Amino acid sequence: MRSAEKSSENQFRRAKIRIDRNGEELFNSLVHYASSFEYCSILNSNTKLYLNQTQYDWIVAFDAIDVCSPQSSCIQSFKAFSDQHQDWIFGHFGYDLKNEIERLSSENQVLDSFDPLTFFIPKWVFYCQDNKIICETSYAAELKDLLHSIDEFQSDFQNTQEPITLNPLLSRGEYLKKVEIIKNHIQRGDIYEANFCNAWTGIHSLDPLQTYFSLNNRSPAPFSAFYRIRNSYLMCSSPERFLRKKGRLLISEPIKGTIARDQDTFLDEIKKNKLKMSKKDRQENVMIVDLVRNDLSKSAKPGTVEVCDLFGIRSFAHVHHMVSTIQCEMEDKKHPVDAIKDAFPMGSMTGAPKVRALEIIEEMEVAKRGIFSGSIGYFDPHHDFDFNVVIRSICYDSATNKLSIQTGGAITSNSDPAQEYEESLLKARAMMETLNNSVNKPIMNN
Repeated sequence: MRSAEKSSENQFRRAKIRIDRNGEELFNSLVHYASSFEYCSILNSNTKLYLNQTQYDWIVAFDAIDVCSPQSSCIQSFKAFSDQHQDWIFGHFGYDLKNEIERLSSENQVLDSFDPLTFFIPKWVFYCQDNKIICETSYAAELKDLLHSIDEFQSDFQNTQEPITLNPLLSRGEYLKKVEIIKNHIQRGDIYEANFCNAWTGIHSLDPLQTYFSLNNRSPAPFSAFYRIRNSYLMCSSPERFLRKKGRLLISEPIKGTIARDQDTFLDEIKKNKLKMSKKDRQENVMIVDLVRNDLSKSAKPGTVEVCDLFGIRSFAHVHHMVSTIQCEMEDKKHPVDAIKDAFPMGSMTGAPKVRALEIIEEMEVAKRGIFSGSIGYFDPHHDFDFNVVIRSICYDSATNKLSIQTGGAITSNSDPAQEYEESLLKARAMMETLNNSVNKPIMNN
């Protein structure tokens, strides 16, 4: 196991070195090697399936030079950290930072072992862009030896045949009752919409990297990630972008609206059109679009917030999603970290009005979300950034063998509780099938 290499010196100047290797083979070797480090972020855009959705085909960052993981005043501390390091920075914002951003609190149980916020400066950054593989590092003299170590690295993966038992935090009956309570809040005018989540947990040893490979093969997504912070692992197949900064442009692409795919091409197209025309899904989507417009307006130059694509349909392995795109031009004096803060937690995982929805969500759910429905991604040396929404994910703690998955859905006045419950199971499908493949047969109790 490799731990973080601490350094008091800022590593601002990185050499850009082109690597003349087969991209797919190098990526596979890099991922195995990088995953052995205690700080590792692997961002995989699956560009063979999803062209032009991200700037890089993949990024592999590992071996921490410096780490920011404060326990209080997290966002302000990270803001100072990012100003100090005009460099590549990788990490996550946990959902429960909401308690710092707004006057909120949570007494619910904790599922994962991630801190509310962690970011690290990697010694090594490899990425593929325009069919070119680049290494950015301040340790160019060590690159030859590193590549040799990567080629020679052998993982110690050992499979197990024992099944996993995953227990829900809310039974079907409890879930249905809570959906009705949320609908009562909507009828009283407290909120218009709320994202309500359930979780399944278990204790079992597994190999995180092999689990990620299985998840990505089964459910490839444009914001897929393998993310490790010490003994905490996230295996993520997210289809959703939270927020991207490109120059002065801010872009958000919330998902609201889901329907299962069909193996028959003709029937699948019918389902796709059904989602496109669904009154309920359009209602959910437009509420979140309005919320995101409001969030972006806090960072935008006046008059620059616009909806570029409303009710777009994108297709993934198991589902079709309704995705809208909102963008704005960021104010010149706005700090990039503040732009994220102003939009966090993301509208698609909260509700409207956001703060009251957050309060009701906290009352209805029985666990802290942790990194789930938070965001992982990166800042580049120019302070551009790209962050996903942490959904369709498996969390694992190798120290305790605790395992959890969470899924959620938007509750509106038109929601049918039983259908919402079935949709939550649909969204859990890829993770369940992944665990079935990785460690024999998982049991998901109801």
